[in-house]
Order: sequence, then C-alpha cells, then structure tokens
Amino acid sequence: MRLAICLRSGMLALGALVVLLGASGSPAPPARPAVPAPRRIVSLNLCADQLVLALADRGQIAGLTRNATDPHMSAAAASARGLRVLRGSAEEIMAIEPDLVIGMPARRSPAIAVLKSRKYPAVDLKSAESYAAIVGSIREVAKAVGHPERGEALVARMDRDLAGLPRARPGLVAAYYQRRGYLTGTGTLVDDLMHRVGVTNLAAKLGKPALSQMSLEEMAAARPDFLVVDTATDRVVDQGTAMMHHPVLDGIPRIGIPQAWTVCGGPAYVKAARALAQGVTAH
Repeated sequence: MRLAICLRSGMLALGALVVLLGASGSPAPPARPAVPAPRRIVSLNLCADQLVLALADRGQIAGLTRNATDPHMSAAAASARGLRVLRGSAEEIMAIEPDLVIGMPARRSPAIAVLKSRKYPAVDLKSAESYAAIVGSIREVAKAVGHPERGEALVARMDRDLAGLPRARPGLVAAYYQRRGYLTGTGTLVDDLMHRVGVTNLAAKLGKPALSQMSLEEMAAARPDFLVVDTATDRVVDQGTAMMHHPVLDGIPRIGIPQAWTVCGGPAYVKAARALAQGVTAH
C-alpha cells in the first residue's frame, strides 16, 4: 500500500513538472507590437488623393496634389478642401518629412528620383482599370494608412451598391465618345463599367485599341444605341466640343457621366456604374 501511494505521488509530481515545463520552458513568442499609423501622409497623384481621403484620418493627411480640389478632375474634391495642396517639388515634400508616400509613380523624373533616394515608406499604386483592381487598391491603401477595417467596410458598401444595379437588355451597344473624336476601348475602366451593366463596347466590337479616334461619319455609320459622354461636353466651348454636337449624331441617345467619376479607379466607380445603368435602362 505504501509503495502504491509513493508511486502515485511521484507520478503526480512528474505530471506537475511536465505542465510547468510546458508553460515556462517553451514560452509563446512575444506578440508583435502594433505598427503605429502614419501621421504625415503625402499623395503624389490624383487617384491616390481620392483613396487617401476616403480611408485616412483627416489629421493624417499632410499633402495632396494640385488636382485634388478640382471638381472636374477629382470625385473627392469637396473632401479635399482645407487640406494642404502641394506643387509637386521634391523639396516641398521632403520639408514635410512624410512617414508615408502614396502613389509613388514608376516613371523617372528628377523629383521622383530624389524622393526614392530618401527611401520614404511608400505605396506605389498601379492604375486600376477594373473593379477587381479598385478593390485591391482600396485594401492596399487602407492597410498602409493604418485603417484596414475602413477598406473592408468601403468594399462591402460598394459590393452591395453594385449588386443592386439594373442590367441592360441584351444586344445594346454603347460608345464612349470624347472630344475630338476619341473613342475609349478595351482594357479600360470605362470598358469594365460597360461590362458591369451589360452593354457591348462599340470599340471592342470594332476591334479598336484602348484609345483610338473615330470620325463623325464612322460613328454615324456604326450607329451605337448610346453615346456615353463626359458631362463637361454638354456645352460647346471649342472645336473639340463642337464636334460632339454635330447634327450627324442627332438621334443617338446620350448618357452623361462626369469625367471625375471615371478618370481614376476608386469609390466613384459606383456612381459611374449607377449613372450608366440608369441611362441604358431608361430608354
């Protein structure tokens, strides 16, 4: 009996030692400290401006581009008012001592070369020519500015809004026609928008590249169901806009979308898609 008790006590002691060693002999790796959110964010292009405005705290934004407050160029112009607008020189940006530069372009220039040599934390945004690419950019910027949850919330809202859009009846053809006869083709954000609402891009149907020119006579012969145009061309201000109002185009319904909604891949994609969907389903 005494031997059994001793053996039992020894086993309990051994078990306790094993538990103790498991707890203290192989400690869990220390938690990584949270990376502080950047406090001096500088944007270097118009598309980065709009994502920074949508995802960062206002107090984090140290500088935007000169187009950020132009409503004809930026869909977020109202949000940019009151924030610092930069001229774009390397010296001006270095004086800010940014802890994050967004939109660092790949092209080479003296100013960009200087900035890259300083090795600031940077996000080099690629041009978003599809909704999938927009979602990727939103998540990338949201994480970089320290608010990934805002990126997910924005994507969820956009997904929900896009899911509720009406679809065009089959067979409709639209042409995105710009001043001086420029036609927007495949591989572009506008082409992605057309696919989104269920219309065929005339440029794709004709095998045109991403950007081409099409004469008034060619457009009249092609006779698309809709012309999608920049709302700024509603008024004739020069020869380029006068071409958009030639009588040969009379009778082709028009859908106006502000250029600011399509010049960049960002949250305004939903506004452009809604305008296009409503336009094609209203006729």
